[in-house]
Amino acid sequence: MKRRALLSALPLAFPLALLAACADDAARSHLWGFGDPVRGAALNAPRQFGDLSRWQGQPDQAALALVQIEFLAQALATDPFYTAQVSPTVVIQLQQARDQARDHLGIRRDAAPEAVMAALRQAAAAVRDGRMASAEAALSGPDFTLGGAATLRRLSALPRLPRASEAAGAVNAELRRMDGSPRR
Repeated sequence: MKRRALLSALPLAFPLALLAACADDAARSHLWGFGDPVRGAALNAPRQFGDLSRWQGQPDQAALALVQIEFLAQALATDPFYTAQVSPTVVIQLQQARDQARDHLGIRRDAAPEAVMAALRQAAAAVRDGRMASAEAALSGPDFTLGGAATLRRLSALPRLPRASEAAGAVNAELRRMDGSPRR
């Protein structure tokens, strides 16, 4: 009987394990978005960066939330599929959110999004592994004007950034509109 219960739980266990693996960084992959990282990040935006202050004391999660902003601001402005369909207002809102977050963290506005996302992801992984010196080093490049230690402190105590909140709701609503989904 125990074997039957175990076997019946397997079909549920595998998707849950995959979902847990994708939950941290929706811009990497997203099952609910059918594998489209843009959809995944957009649909997850209110949770990830609708209120950045929710990540108080969790600089790894704050860094990944900021990756979402960077990713969406870049992808919606450059991906031909989305540029043809997404309202330019939503793209502008995401770019303003990115600028506000960069200003708060001391990241140069002209920094390449790929470099910023890579540094934030590296810092998040280092914090998760308890390697704070590595996290600071990841945030110490020329694009991070405050230095690694100060940037990490700010990631640990992000306030609610109004532009990020607005952009999170707007991009989520825009993807739901494109899907023909009712608004939540």
